[in-house]
Amino acid sequence: MCKPTALYAPSISHTERVFRTDVYARFLDRFDVTENGTNKAWTADEIAQKIRGQEALVTGWGVPSLTPAIMENAEQLRIIAHSAGSVKGLLGQIWDKYIVPRKICVFSANHAIACNVAESTLGLILMATHRWMDQALAIRTKPVWKDAAIPSNGQYLNGSTVGVVSASKVGRETLKLLKPFDVKVLVYDPFLSDWEAGALGVEKADLDTLFKRSDIVTVHAPSIPETDKMITAKHLALLRDGAVLVNTSRGSVLDQDALLAECQKGRLIAALDVTTPEPLPPDHPLRKLPNVIITPHVSGAGHYGYFKIGETTLQALEDHFADKPVQSAIRYETWARLA
Repeated sequence: MCKPTALYAPSISHTERVFRTDVYARFLDRFDVTENGTNKAWTADEIAQKIRGQEALVTGWGVPSLTPAIMENAEQLRIIAHSAGSVKGLLGQIWDKYIVPRKICVFSANHAIACNVAESTLGLILMATHRWMDQALAIRTKPVWKDAAIPSNGQYLNGSTVGVVSASKVGRETLKLLKPFDVKVLVYDPFLSDWEAGALGVEKADLDTLFKRSDIVTVHAPSIPETDKMITAKHLALLRDGAVLVNTSRGSVLDQDALLAECQKGRLIAALDVTTPEPLPPDHPLRKLPNVIITPHVSGAGHYGYFKIGETTLQALEDHFADKPVQSAIRYETWARLA
């Protein structure tokens, strides 16, 4: 029986980043693979030249947007497996004219990355509520054991109300990690049904209610036109004094100037893995505030999630050619609200 043909467009460095050696060897064994094998991802022109006769295309970080010229040569293509996150930029030029009419399966490894982001989210929540960074810096820089200026008996995660903005993949992974804690969870997501909310064990809430009732708010909304600055000065003003806001999604989903104003008052604690712009200028006031933790957009990094990308990408290819459902395949009707 002939092996399915697959074109592998990413660079060697991408392969090493997301595929364990044994997983990539299994990929080469199960498929008739045309490999890139260079230190640079193939260009769109190179993909267009090599795509004829290929049933699968594997993409990843560094691979350019797919073009109509590629798709005109891709008459046998059945699946695009993206060994990275969002496919919006990758497929924007070809979605309506080629992907949907040809019923090409599209897989994204977003879920694998979501595991890493959710873990980082929980870490930022714990760091911010316990003020661990402040405590550690005080011991490092001052001749003190316990700095009286740093509260050490505040509202920690247990016993709190947590507001989750968006039941996205990361949002849902974060909900899983919150399960062992004694917390009440509110979720804002206009696409979350009452049945789903019940199954997740959460209470649906509008944004105003969520911000008014939450001790901790964690943001996981996609960056699309509808979510641009969806979290406004009004919402931030509803948070109680000492509340924590965590953002590991995109900086554009909240009004950063309004957040700065609230943090300058000392009212809120913010933990941000994303900002607008990235990186923040060296003299940006958010960098200077003691009640703001900023990390350099690294919440998705980590061996677990990265190697899970390779595992789930191969599993998607194997399932598709075995006529099994592909987990994390993109549903055509959700395209408009993808980040």
